[in-house]
Amino acid sequence: MDVSGRSYEELCASFAWRLPERVNIGVEAVDRHPRGAPAILVTDGRRITRTATFGELSDDSNRLANALAALGVEPGARVAIVLSQRVETALAHLAAYKLGAIALPLSTQFGEDALAVRVGDAEPRVVIGEADALEKVAATGSDAALVDVDRDLPRLLAIASPRFAAAETGPDTPALLVYTSGTTGPPKGALHGHRVLAGHLPGFELSHDFFPQPGDRIWTPADWAWIGGLYDVLIPSLVHGVPVVAFRARRFDPEQALDLMECLEVRNVFMPATALRMLRAAGGSARPGLRTLASGGETVGEETAAWCEERFGVRLNEFYGQTEANLLVGNCSAWPAKPGSMGLPYPGHEVGLVEGELAVRVEGNPVVFLEYWRNPEATKAKVRDGWLLTGDLAERDDDGYLWFVGRADDLITSGGYRIGPGEIEDCLVRHPSVALAAAIGVPDEVRGQVVKAFVVPTSGVQPNEALAAELTAWVRQRLAPYEVPRAIAFVDELPLTVTGKIRRNELRRLEAERAGR
Repeated sequence: MDVSGRSYEELCASFAWRLPERVNIGVEAVDRHPRGAPAILVTDGRRITRTATFGELSDDSNRLANALAALGVEPGARVAIVLSQRVETALAHLAAYKLGAIALPLSTQFGEDALAVRVGDAEPRVVIGEADALEKVAATGSDAALVDVDRDLPRLLAIASPRFAAAETGPDTPALLVYTSGTTGPPKGALHGHRVLAGHLPGFELSHDFFPQPGDRIWTPADWAWIGGLYDVLIPSLVHGVPVVAFRARRFDPEQALDLMECLEVRNVFMPATALRMLRAAGGSARPGLRTLASGGETVGEETAAWCEERFGVRLNEFYGQTEANLLVGNCSAWPAKPGSMGLPYPGHEVGLVEGELAVRVEGNPVVFLEYWRNPEATKAKVRDGWLLTGDLAERDDDGYLWFVGRADDLITSGGYRIGPGEIEDCLVRHPSVALAAAIGVPDEVRGQVVKAFVVPTSGVQPNEALAAELTAWVRQRLAPYEVPRAIAFVDELPLTVTGKIRRNELRRLEAERAGR
């Protein structure tokens, strides 16, 4: 996006979506760049172990498209991809797009039950994964062809032609089926068309301060099976010809992340909020060298955002979106920051509040999903009167900045007050003894609900009644009386989705079981 020093109002006024009649994400991502330019840099955390060029990705995605066609994959068929950050993950997506098939990203962290729900619903023709993931898929009873990425894929690529005529797909041709994280109910498959790439680009470019710039090199610890890792980093970076760092890690390790950023000379990072809080809790000195730092998925919190700027020397650009419509609102250096706010709608998105719920106008917006897969009732409930309802509550100030209140499902109603858990959690994690925190509402005969907090102490801190009383007083001094937790439970870990979001519904379920409700 060319900003040319224009104001936010000028950026929005001059912006228009321009979608060609024919567009294919696979072609856009790798077939238009110098063949020898680096595309994906595979690392062990300290050094580059493999460099995949754009020429390799172009040829090998063509080979894989031919191989998938030979396995019976036709346009519209689903190709499940159960892989972590590796070159073959990108190849599988690119090949599916070029073929006119639908890429179905699935996390390697999913167990058999989670896979059974998604595979059973999507019915993929082919599943590409590592051996352990394929064993779990096979146990679900799926009749999909299973392709072992380490054993079968090299053989398939070796015998396939590098020539392939990409399908003549349009903006609304289905390309991507991403399942929601299931924070508030059963996961639903959000179906996106090839237009989804164009829909992500303005927010992506601005959240990384006019990406790309000379020398940019991007990394995220986020799973590439998540819309955040996939379309907030991998695919749009390839479209811009910027190298993407690929690192396969079972768990996020703060010190390891800092080492990787320094050793690989990473300039651009997308870091989920939970990872940033873990970095802050771990302490240590920050490595210089970042040009941009972005975060999304859930609110980071004012304190952690200030810490990021102090430690990394760059402004944290938070952005907001969800699986069904991503990168809608955020911050960048093109407009003044309001600490703690969600920011402003990115150009191209008409964002409003429908009875306090954040919503985006559907018509003409390419980032909005096509529908929920085989679930018209859920689609009808999500899209009403031309607006996609996000399920998130927000407020808008006089300058147009949006402020996150909380999930409508997570809202705590106590004594007539509507309380979002985010502000309480942010307050708690500012205490030096708190690494992570979650707040939920529990039943109360007088107030309807009261706040209960679940706290993961920082390393070396011994939880006890005295600390609980100290944390209660800490919140009382900083927030409203009705927001003060009436109970604090210390836990070793919080239930998280694979994208790092707190599963408050799981905490509510466990609390109900404990109370015998």
